[in-house]
Amino acid sequence: MTCYLVTGGAGFIGSNFVLYLLRAHDDVRVVNVDALTYAGNLENLCSVEDDPRYAFLQADIRDAEAMAAIIEAERPDYVVNFAAESHVDRSIEDPGIFESTNVGGTVNLLNVCRAAWEAPDGGYGEHRYLQVSTDEAYGTLSLEEPDAFFAETTPLAPHSPYSASKASADLFVGAYGDTFGMPVLITRCSNNYGPYQFPEKLIPLMIRNAVHHEALPVYGDGLNVRDWLFVEDHCKAIDLVLRKGRLGEVYNVGGHNERANIDIVKTIIRLVSERLGDPEINDGLITFVEDRKGHDRRYGIDASKIGSELGWRPETTFEVGIERTIDWYLAHAEWVESVTSGAYQAYYEQMYGHRGAAADA
Repeated sequence: MTCYLVTGGAGFIGSNFVLYLLRAHDDVRVVNVDALTYAGNLENLCSVEDDPRYAFLQADIRDAEAMAAIIEAERPDYVVNFAAESHVDRSIEDPGIFESTNVGGTVNLLNVCRAAWEAPDGGYGEHRYLQVSTDEAYGTLSLEEPDAFFAETTPLAPHSPYSASKASADLFVGAYGDTFGMPVLITRCSNNYGPYQFPEKLIPLMIRNAVHHEALPVYGDGLNVRDWLFVEDHCKAIDLVLRKGRLGEVYNVGGHNERANIDIVKTIIRLVSERLGDPEINDGLITFVEDRKGHDRRYGIDASKIGSELGWRPETTFEVGIERTIDWYLAHAEWVESVTSGAYQAYYEQMYGHRGAAADA
């Protein structure tokens, strides 16, 4: 039985990955380690909490003693690190927590894995560590060059404290592979969307606000472009890279679905209005707000490497994925209100003083 240790497994992509593994494989044990900060939510995983193949352990990847004990007890074959602070606006307000978690936590996890896997009974060569990263580490592309894309060989040029922390962590992962021979892999994905995404992000926040006839805040002119990847497609890619990817390599994972933020918002308005039969959900709810500091103009992923080497392609078009996503959020209104009424809402109001700040795309 293959044991996956998934850090940050109560977050958006992490919880979807846990659910995917348990659906896709019978012969797995999945150990979810999460600190349960404001964006971690065990409600995402209530459907599998009684599955004997699944276990949850609350711990912070910055806690060396706790992580060492978990690695020793669980002896995972694969370690997948999703654990990270990921809200760009928050990184602008408080860069230190991003350095501490995203960089320091990653280095701590690498050290713990290295110590365990180099031990005489560790079976070093049988293990794999995968760092889940982001296309934001590459910086930005120009709207005037639509045929330019981020490749794995594109130099890292992050612009926000968040993306700088993720790029730094990636460099440490690569260095541990080169220096110590650790069996490491890195994936860099485009913007994810789908069920269980925390409503600080563009798509779920716009759905929620549209339902409640609240302002739909859009940064700047709304023309910033992102490549959108349905979360289940991303989960399949990560699992494939873990099992078949070449050690020491970086694999870009993109959705081939570039859209301007304003177009995403207008699509959400149209679809939510149609589903609810509510003409008051219309473009009049859009409110343009002051642009984010250092706001990257465009991200575009070249995912040809993972396609040619491993045969992965995104299976979900944006047209299908956005309808599935909207339908999920409309059917899970209690989940949305639950996650936005507690610790997150207190944090949000502390940062912005109101709910009307733009979402993190």
